Amino acid sequence: MAERTTTSTVTRPDLDLTNARWQSGTQEMGGVEIAFVEGYIAMRNGRTPEIPAVIFSPGEWNAFVLGARNGRFDLT
Repeated sequence: MAERTTTSTVTRPDLDLTNARWQSGTQEMGGVEIAFVEGYIAMRNGRTPEIPAVIFSPGEWNAFVLGARNGRFDLT
């Protein structure tokens, strides 16, 4: 039996990131940066901050962090 696939659309708020306090995991410029804004988490590439950030809900962010810690996104 095939798995069912559901598609749901999540509406993201139009967050104003102008005054966001971006945090980087390294001292170097240009890495991944995150900001906690209005109950959401924004993530961007510090090398190209003009490109729109990816916006996570708290639940999505938690799942992302747990997946990263468990090696789910390792490419090697």
